Amino acid sequence: MAMFVHMTSAANASRIRRSGIRAVSHGQGGARGVYCFPVLPSYALTHQWLRELARFGSRGGLVAVHVRLDDTEDVLVGRYADRVRDAQATVPAAQAVRRIATLDDPRGWEVFVPRAIRPREVHRVRAVPQVAGWRYVPGAHGARPCTCVGCRVRGGYGARRLRERLPHPLDGPPPPVRVLLARVAAADPGDPAALRDALYWFGTRRRGPLAQLSRLAAHSAPEVREGLVWAVYRWSTPGVAELLDGLADDPHPSVREAVEEARALQ
Repeated sequence: MAMFVHMTSAANASRIRRSGIRAVSHGQGGARGVYCFPVLPSYALTHQWLRELARFGSRGGLVAVHVRLDDTEDVLVGRYADRVRDAQATVPAAQAVRRIATLDDPRGWEVFVPRAIRPREVHRVRAVPQVAGWRYVPGAHGARPCTCVGCRVRGGYGARRLRERLPHPLDGPPPPVRVLLARVAAADPGDPAALRDALYWFGTRRRGPLAQLSRLAAHSAPEVREGLVWAVYRWSTPGVAELLDGLADDPHPSVREAVEEARALQ
């Protein structure tokens, strides 16, 4: 039997002892299940996800739930980034343990069980120190933090002081619409990079001049058409849905994928 550990809020401990672990997490391909990690000789590596998970809040701290699975049961194994690319491998549970145990650096790896964990598979639930593991990404300690909109945590400890000390080039209000339209006119059609930059700022708005930008749907560079998708997909301006309908049949796969992803976020 392969042994894994699952981190969860201490408030869930009594329910897990009684009913098991519910399949509420989403894995690659939209599958629902439970994330866990093999129990390794190294305590620090076994509980490496603890501090990262604690950043998102927990009632009463986190506890470690030890789970026994049949060696032959199929699970998904890979790094966190592999999940985003649907690149995690399906292997038996015992092989997942061996694969991670033989890595030079298993930080950031995870195992996904694509089902709920039954009560009889819960070996024990125990309290753990709340200081083990890495935060943000493995090896982040000592690296210059990024303060862009995608990386910073609003309301996090020291977030305001960090932004003041390390302002990001893209911080601040977006340029006015007339300025952005002038940039588009100057860059169209010969400078795709400048067009992408202007479209980025349009994407920070709730509404925009769709009539003036819709011609970019026929631009020769697919990265410009993809940038147009991400610029307008959240706009409440009439005509956005029709523009996305046309780009959904774009000859370039990256543009079609952008439309599909954007509609999933709407």
